Amino acid sequence: MHGAIHVFRIVNITAYIGLAVVAVVAFRRRRDQAAMWAAAAFGSLGLLEILALIPNHPGNLAERTLGRFDIALLVLFPFLLFRFTTVFRHARRELDNTLFALTALLLVWTFALPRIPQSGQSWPAPFAAFVAVFLVHWTVLALLTATRLWRAGREQPSVARRRMNMLAFASAAITVAIFLVANTSSSDSGLALAASLVASAAVIAFYLGLAPPQVVRVWWRFPEQQRLQQALGSLLTFAESQEEVAGRVLRTAAEIVGARTLAIRNAKGTLVGTWSSPVIDSDVSEPVQIAVPEGPTLEVWTSPYAPYFGEDELALLQTLGALTGVALDRVRLFEAEHEARLALERANEVQASFIALAAHELRTPMTTIHGFVTTLHHLADRLDDAQTEQVKGALLQQTQRMASLIEQLLDLSRVDAEAIAIEPKPLPVRSKVDEIVAAAALRPEAVEVDVPDDLVATVDRNAFERIVSNLVTNAFRYGEPPVVVKAEQTDRHFRLTVRDNGPGVPSEFVPDLFERFSRSESSRAAEVTGTGLGLAIARSYARAHGGDLLYETAAPHGASFQLVLPQPRTGAPK
Repeated sequence: MHGAIHVFRIVNITAYIGLAVVAVVAFRRRRDQAAMWAAAAFGSLGLLEILALIPNHPGNLAERTLGRFDIALLVLFPFLLFRFTTVFRHARRELDNTLFALTALLLVWTFALPRIPQSGQSWPAPFAAFVAVFLVHWTVLALLTATRLWRAGREQPSVARRRMNMLAFASAAITVAIFLVANTSSSDSGLALAASLVASAAVIAFYLGLAPPQVVRVWWRFPEQQRLQQALGSLLTFAESQEEVAGRVLRTAAEIVGARTLAIRNAKGTLVGTWSSPVIDSDVSEPVQIAVPEGPTLEVWTSPYAPYFGEDELALLQTLGALTGVALDRVRLFEAEHEARLALERANEVQASFIALAAHELRTPMTTIHGFVTTLHHLADRLDDAQTEQVKGALLQQTQRMASLIEQLLDLSRVDAEAIAIEPKPLPVRSKVDEIVAAAALRPEAVEVDVPDDLVATVDRNAFERIVSNLVTNAFRYGEPPVVVKAEQTDRHFRLTVRDNGPGVPSEFVPDLFERFSRSESSRAAEVTGTGLGLAIARSYARAHGGDLLYETAAPHGASFQLVLPQPRTGAPK
């Protein structure tokens, strides 16, 4: 039995020194507080094992001092391990201060002991009291450490939970080993062997908690691995939206690291999906961002334990994020192709409508003009002066209609080619509005111009004329007089409103009001002349100017169109 005890002693010394090396290497790699306290705790335990190899002779002052230093390391280990747990969840200040004071007291007491008895010697009262306090101190700290880790591990994913359980078990096991050693006499080989076995079990559990081998991690991660494979398989199937892709992986990704909340943003930073745990837990760390180069970003709100105990799992999310990025790109390409196809179909519809409308609108004046010209050619000598003037007037009216349509078609081509040149310059608004009303209104006297005489706006003259003339023309064509044209200017915007007193725009037609070639059923039924291009062109000019053209129902009835154009921030005329 003594041979077995000696073998276990050598194995345990080697194992605990190796455990210290593992903890120190982890700290050099991670450089965080948790790794620092783990390195301090297990480094002190490894140093204790190295110093224990040096003989301790009571007559040698240096060796006696070394023996007390060994005891001091034993006092420090459970406190340092407890401090490791407080990195993740702080202890109450009163408890923390009490444990610190007790540890400091024991350290001072260690070096103040008058004598430390050797193996087989009886314990004097001061030393017996010291051992009692030491065991209480160790037990309290070990139980606190084990309890905190075990309870916190219940809410963690498989790997983190088992690592924390291993550390909790090891904390309890090494406490049992300390009690066995404290109660073992030189002749009690059975207790000595039991202490060695428990210490061996503790060091194995410490290894599995601090740095479990990869094969063990894979075994522990098996439940999440199955769900991960299902999620990866779902990414290979077709999805119609990025939100659908995110929905397939969010819960699985969250379960891998025990996330309380997880969000996915695409490569443009747009939020495409979130998942939150139904469990209310206030113990949540700051979000960890896992970014994939030229891909999505995963924002993970986990417990404070996850970055340390779930480091590999967080790295696994990097892979899942990359595959999610591929799926999101595929959906983006599908959406782009779908939008391009819809745009092409819309363009085909617009082109077909354009051709049909242009042919219809041009054919009507051309047919009329051709008829009158034929009449003049064959019957000019038979027409009296009144008839001749009537024919000339009709010819003038139809050529003006044709010129207006051709001008609108040219405007439409400029809009499509994005060739509208906007050159804002100071413009006296009142005089220009009067000029437009005189040219565009069927009854200029029925237009009320409410524009200050000194109002000067910085606008493009051509765009302003095209927009306002269209609004005034439409007010008479589709509405009823009186028509009011009102303008005002603030520091940042110029606003011009054209309001009529007609029936207004039908509510069901308002969404299509500014669409090309769109005309309401009421205007078609009333056979009001028009192409359905005027408002679309007017809004295009307004937006090319950096502004907009808006519609609202006038009170108590009628239609009201408001032109809004930006003005220079400084030096703008008032």
